[in-house]
Amino acid sequence: MRTEKVIELRNVNVYHSNVVGRRLTAGNYKKLGEKVLSDVDLVVRQGELVYFIGRVGSGKSTLLKTLYAQVPLLEGLGVVAGYDLANIRRKNIPYLRRKLGVVFQDYQLLTDRTVLENLLFVLRATGWRNRPDMLHRADEVLNKVGLRNKEYKMPFELSGGEQQRLAIARALLNDPVAILADEPTGNLDPEAGDDIMRLFKDITKSGCAVVMSTHNVANIQLFPSRTIRFNKGRIEELDINAILG
Repeated sequence: MRTEKVIELRNVNVYHSNVVGRRLTAGNYKKLGEKVLSDVDLVVRQGELVYFIGRVGSGKSTLLKTLYAQVPLLEGLGVVAGYDLANIRRKNIPYLRRKLGVVFQDYQLLTDRTVLENLLFVLRATGWRNRPDMLHRADEVLNKVGLRNKEYKMPFELSGGEQQRLAIARALLNDPVAILADEPTGNLDPEAGDDIMRLFKDITKSGCAVVMSTHNVANIQLFPSRTIRFNKGRIEELDINAILG
């Protein structure tokens, strides 16, 4: 029995944008933005780990931004977590993002707040109101990422690997159907990077998909999975088993 699709793209063209926060027609957008990807077809199902690989500027980050509606989808079919990206209203974008977790290379933590307060801030922002429930959920995700005893640490008191674990805990708060990770091990030493990859693999076992861009070949060698290469404005799925031998 096949698992449910959480991401489906058909005949999608992806554009860079120099304009943020405005509703543009396709014609206006194409005048302002360069096409970076053509004819993208991609399906990601529950519990899958999917790598995006390719040179800097090949469109990996732009496609990830399209998936969480930071870059609008103007051509083709795109459905993410049940939302039609081509027709999504601005007021519904926050609800789409509650079904996704986004993890960045540079963590993007609130540096003036403790580990716990970083999580409570997101819970409040996404509609949680009952403090005992919020504390319970924060404790659950901290336990999942191995930071249960770090609640009252400040981000600068954590190692790089621990900061990324906190970023992943934040991404898990609203029980997402998928995590989108942009170079999540890029700033980490190999050991810390391997720990993050093991954590992602564990997360997929719960049914949450993980889509991550990476330049780290070791990630794929140690944790082989579906691999999508971005090259010359197109994407193609690689036979990773044949490549790794």
